[in-house]
Amino acid sequence: MVQEEIAGRPVIVAIIFDSGSQGNPALRGRTAALAQAIARGAASVDGTAVKLIPVGERAHHWDELDEATAIVFGCPTYTGSGSAAFKAFMEETFYIRWRDLLWRDKLAAGFTNSAGMSGDKLLTLEQLAVFAAQHGMIWVSLGEFPGWTSSRGSAGDVNRLASFLGLMSQSNSDQGPDLMPPASDRTTAERFGRRISQLAHRWARP
Repeated sequence: MVQEEIAGRPVIVAIIFDSGSQGNPALRGRTAALAQAIARGAASVDGTAVKLIPVGERAHHWDELDEATAIVFGCPTYTGSGSAAFKAFMEETFYIRWRDLLWRDKLAAGFTNSAGMSGDKLLTLEQLAVFAAQHGMIWVSLGEFPGWTSSRGSAGDVNRLASFLGLMSQSNSDQGPDLMPPASDRTTAERFGRRISQLAHRWARP
């Protein structure tokens, strides 16, 4: 393909996520709100096409995942692990994508949300990062200084949960997606989406 044709194609960032396969149906959508914030950040970079894919609808979106320059994986953390719906997706890929390493050398990143400040969310991010590595993908870290680490910090800081491997968010268990995740986490998500998108452009067009 000639360079002019490559330059004319948009960089695609696909975000595949689960949002509330368990818990109170009235409170579902908080992880989706995080995915939407990442999408806003990614779309803020000119020449980026963003695909938001609920994991339950993946059967209709395999081609979009295959075409993406970067794939962002996201799900709630339940009992120290990714949600069952997202793990089912991961296992499915080994039969229909991993055997031919169709996602090798794509960029990958991850995010998760839980009610607890810790909630063992690191285990979920590690799970997503290992999954990406097994597909031969290149992992993108959060790339932010840790927030809320001193007496001068606050819950309004970017990266208030001080994550490095990926995006961690916390949502109060009795509040829905109209309020949760809080503004600081959504801002962190937007910045993460923009970082992923910028790196995708560098990766696609060095």
